[in-house]
Amino acid sequence: MTSIDSTQNQSLTAILDKLGVNANPTEKKSKDSLGQEDFLKLMTTQLQNQDPFKPMENAEFIAQMAQFSTVTGITEMGQTMKGVSEQLTQFRMATATNLLGSQVLIPGNMARPDDSGNIHGVVDLPAASTATDIVFSDKSGEVIDVVQLGAQARGLVGFSWENVPQAVKDKKDLVYIDAYADNGQGMKAISSSVFAQVMAASTADPVKGVTLEVRDYGEVAAADVTRFRK
Repeated sequence: MTSIDSTQNQSLTAILDKLGVNANPTEKKSKDSLGQEDFLKLMTTQLQNQDPFKPMENAEFIAQMAQFSTVTGITEMGQTMKGVSEQLTQFRMATATNLLGSQVLIPGNMARPDDSGNIHGVVDLPAASTATDIVFSDKSGEVIDVVQLGAQARGLVGFSWENVPQAVKDKKDLVYIDAYADNGQGMKAISSSVFAQVMAASTADPVKGVTLEVRDYGEVAAADVTRFRK
């Protein structure tokens, strides 16, 4: 019987190797789970105690081996996905850290001078214009300055206000922006986006990913940000 048991063990080991199942794992398995070595012992016991008049079919034996190999693969895949999740968390944290202190482009009409004392933004022209004006006002509604961009093609058009009054620069007061364009039917209001400063960032919500606390605008999803500048 000893030689027969040895032969069976060798045969099982060969089949396990072909299926990608390691019969001699180096790590100790938990008593609550069935390891590869345990599976090999169970299969050997099953062969030794089978009915000699109704021996196990080869197809049935191979099917059990394949099922165990599948379960092992799923377990390894779960471990791999856990590692990927941890790497994504680290990536989100790095992204959030890099955006601190930067300015992100978001839809809105409120802006403050940046560290260079300028205000930057973008307007979206639904059609080509013969005239495009950007009007800057204070919180009382008084017009501070008007930047004329002239004729522009349809689409996104960037603007910069560099002649910001020193008093506004010093206080970094909130400035309100109104954009107008003449598409052949007189000057009409158009939508604008501005660069606003990122005050804080969070990765606490795994569903939302990285969220940014943007000055004057509150919480914004980093995935919704299309442009940023230092």
